[in-house]
Amino acid sequence: MVKAIVGANWGDEGKGKITDMLAEKSDIIVRFQGGSNAGHTIINDYGKFALHILPSGVFYGHTTSIIGNGVALNIPYLINEIKDLVSKGVPEPKILVSDRAQILMPYHILFDQYEEERLGKKSFGSTKSGIAPFYSDKYAKIGFQVSELFDDEASLKEKVYRVLETKNVLVEHLYHKEKIDPEEIFRTLIEYREMIRPYVCDTSAYLHEAIKEGKNVLLEGQLGSLKDPDFGIYPMVTSSSTLASYGAIGAGIPGYEIKDIITVVKAYSSAVGAGEFVSEIFGDEADELRRRGGDGGEYGATTGRPRRMGWFDAVASRYGCRMQGATEVALTVLDVLGYLDEIPICVGYEIDGKVTRDFPTTHLLKKAKPVYKVLPGWKEEIRGITDYDKLPEKCREYIEFIEKELEVPITMVSNGPGRHEIIYRK
Repeated sequence: MVKAIVGANWGDEGKGKITDMLAEKSDIIVRFQGGSNAGHTIINDYGKFALHILPSGVFYGHTTSIIGNGVALNIPYLINEIKDLVSKGVPEPKILVSDRAQILMPYHILFDQYEEERLGKKSFGSTKSGIAPFYSDKYAKIGFQVSELFDDEASLKEKVYRVLETKNVLVEHLYHKEKIDPEEIFRTLIEYREMIRPYVCDTSAYLHEAIKEGKNVLLEGQLGSLKDPDFGIYPMVTSSSTLASYGAIGAGIPGYEIKDIITVVKAYSSAVGAGEFVSEIFGDEADELRRRGGDGGEYGATTGRPRRMGWFDAVASRYGCRMQGATEVALTVLDVLGYLDEIPICVGYEIDGKVTRDFPTTHLLKKAKPVYKVLPGWKEEIRGITDYDKLPEKCREYIEFIEKELEVPITMVSNGPGRHEIIYRK
């Protein structure tokens, strides 16, 4: 059976914990999109980890972790991440890398940095991990597929020179930087070949056989619905599809194999980077929630940047669940809210004097003002509770109000950062 674990919002919903938890009963975990530009924080018996490319199920000896063809593959980053796990006592995971994955090149990172620098105050708030230049090259058909590393070297070198001929025009005349040396890039690719060689295979064929054998497969997404390049807050989005539907493409399996889509929703809102954020809060109110939030404060797992904070946005979250095709919801970081006397929930957007419950495109989103429903807080510590009925009544009312707004059943409630700090409602 294939399940997808994806985010409903801007990312940072806690997908890593849910993947790590469900991986215990899974055979294969697949990263199907994105790259090292966002991280999943995991807390388990080995310690606390921020994974950026590796799937969040690498901590179990019985699992196989796959880097799918849809991923922006930063090869040295992947190898270093594996070494870091092993150095901290984690058994070396079984990793497979798709021979159709494309390689994030060193100059992709440079172009990301150069463009953000050029844009100045109009920048996208990129993590400068090279993601947008990578996907631009992939769809312009000038990227480098892993399989090309194992072609004859003369062909590989010829392509490097050909691609850099146009790249260096931009480097020299738009960004006014030093030209990129094609010989150095070619040598780097030869080094990458030896680094990645032990892991490369036809992962689509591997998954085809695994599904036929009845293996349990998890597809792990990065970021969330509102960062999708088609259905998110364009242009302040990522450069690969964050939707579960793309999981089939990014893993190399038929779409009909995805039977369950677990969409992770945060009990409040947070976001890293620029873009519209209707329920955002500021000042002391935001600082307090940021300090208490997450698993040690709300800071980006990749950048360390303070996350922007906000109250739960039912409009955005319902839309995010719909776009993901959510069959069930995991509600996370609920325990954080126990300090509040009252908890606002954004239930509508006022745009040009009219209130809507539908999530609009960006030009209307810029005008939107939040419409709040205020619920009473429960003013208790709930961490450690594993029985839903033992939660405070006001806490259950908060969950059930959100469930009604989302129009999708909340089957899991996370009330702490640890692997087993979870309440099942099925």
